[in-house]
Formats: sequence, structure tokens, C-alpha cells
Amino acid sequence: MSALVDALVITAVAGLVIARQFRPSRVDTGRRWWVLPAVLAVLALREPGMIDAHHRTASVLLLAAEMVVALATGAAWAWTTRTWKEPDGAVWSRGTRASVVVWAGGIGLRAVLFALGTVLGVRQDSSALLLALAGTLLVRSGVLAWRVRTPSPTVPAYGAAVSRPARPARPAWKEPA
Repeated sequence: MSALVDALVITAVAGLVIARQFRPSRVDTGRRWWVLPAVLAVLALREPGMIDAHHRTASVLLLAAEMVVALATGAAWAWTTRTWKEPDGAVWSRGTRASVVVWAGGIGLRAVLFALGTVLGVRQDSSALLLALAGTLLVRSGVLAWRVRTPSPTVPAYGAAVSRPARPARPAWKEPA
């Protein structure tokens, strides 16, 4: 696949995922939650240029660091996602403000790794970014599926607003007669 197609696929998938995380969506607790990450990983691993032949050690270390950031981002994203169960038994999820912080931190760390690779002269291919995105989605989906299978999926996510008991109503002001 060409670099342009890789960039378009990465941008489209990341944009779709980020946009969808702030709308309520039904959690797939079946066996299909791993399909999209698996397809992305296959697309990434098909490319031969993931490791720079001239800087093999630095390239492998950068790829490993990218995957650690991706897996940590996926796990943190799943733990900052609010889940709830509807009366019909369907489980739904929605990202929180803390999810935004997780995404921003993950993108920032990836930018630092890319800058480090550029300084070291390592040729970086977009397939590594695609593989990292697959890892992020795989871990997020897996942790979220595991969370909703626990006895109480309505436990608030980290960073989610917790509802407080309602205050007693204030007496209305009397209007002049």
C-alpha cells in the first residue's frame, strides 16, 4: 500500500474513532470486537518498511516504544469510558473528559517519538502508526468488553462525573399581588 493510502486510512479510522467516542454507542460484547484492530494490524504488517534497515536497533526501539504508548493509551481510554446498562440489557459507552486527556497525551507522546526518530535519522513508515492504532483499538475494545462483563458495568469510569443527591428545592419567590 502506498504512503498516501496509509495516511488516508489512518486519518479516516482515527477521525471516526475519536468522533464516535463522545456519542453513546452500544458495546459489542460478542466476539467481533477484535475484527477492526486485526484488519488494521494485517494491513500494517504487510508492509516491508516498518523497520529501517540502516538503523535497525533504533527503529526497533522506537517501534517498541510506540507500541507501549499505544497499549497504554488503549487501556487508559477504556478505563476513562463511561458505561451503563439499559433496562433491555444493552450496554452502552461514551467517552469522558478524561478520555480527551488520554487521547491528547497519546498523540503528544507519539509526536515526541516521531521527533526523536527524525533526530536519530530513522526512516519512519506509516505502517508503524497503523499498527499502533490497531493496538490501541484492540486493547480499548478488549478492556471495555471485559469491564462490561463484570457484575456491575454501571460503575463510573475514571474521570466521569458522579451524580450527587438532588438538593431540596428552594421556596419560590412570592410575586407581588
